Amino acid sequence: MTHLTTTVNAHGITLGIQSFGDEEAPLVLLVGGTTMLSWPDALCERLAAGGRRVVRYDLRDSGQSTTRDPEAPAYTLRDLAADAAALADALGGRPAHLAGIGVGGMVAQVAALDHPDAFSALTLVGTRSVAPGPTDDDLPDHDRATMGRLFTHAMPDWTDREAVADFAAAGAEILGDDPVAARAVAARIWDRTPGAAPAVRMANHLGMVFSRLDCTPRWRERLPEIKVPTLVVHGRRNRFFPVGNAEAIAREIPGARLLVLEDAATAIPDAAIDAVTGAMLTLGQRTPGHVPAPQEP
Repeated sequence: MTHLTTTVNAHGITLGIQSFGDEEAPLVLLVGGTTMLSWPDALCERLAAGGRRVVRYDLRDSGQSTTRDPEAPAYTLRDLAADAAALADALGGRPAHLAGIGVGGMVAQVAALDHPDAFSALTLVGTRSVAPGPTDDDLPDHDRATMGRLFTHAMPDWTDREAVADFAAAGAEILGDDPVAARAVAARIWDRTPGAAPAVRMANHLGMVFSRLDCTPRWRERLPEIKVPTLVVHGRRNRFFPVGNAEAIAREIPGARLLVLEDAATAIPDAAIDAVTGAMLTLGQRTPGHVPAPQEP
């Protein structure tokens, strides 16, 4: 499937985007964990084949989007949420189906709350409802053993493409994701990172910039305000954000559907793409309320 990669100006911020499908079709806007490549190509193509215009984009300080100083970001989580609403408007002005993965799911939650008229549906993948840092007492935190392995894993030379790819593959293995897929995506991210500064390259591969953002005020208590059809997708084996985080989001957003991928961790594996795209394409066409999660194909 052909796709277009370009940039769009959204309220003064340049955002790198990649589009799939018919420009006149209903818009699905994909917020990545950092770069647009957090979303698998195959998922974008399946959504487009299902009659959607799919646009994935780079957050600030990553990919082809505005990059200044990822070590001292001069914006907040709410600014990133405003970027999503402004981009949806710039791409046609019609309410969009907004989807966020990982920390991009935090952006998506805040965007749906702060800009409700901009979005017609919401998909949240592998995320939680509180900011980076200490979690709420009733939510499961990162698996300690996994975090211990991740944080004792030496950082690579960010100017060395192969070292960065090796680092990504090793991290994926620790998290329970596919190391071969992670290596390939890391190489693609490295190739499209603007400039050679190590801090910029690191920001493109790791969501650590979120730990430096102002993420106040809290938004979890506002989740019942979300009125659009919502799909919550989570890997049963996710040790970074354990599945209890998704269960809480699905309880707290009225009528949300929970889809648990039994053999997935933090990334969407190839085997689950049909299940995820099918659920996204039918979002809003089902009777509100929780339904049992289907098995992966």
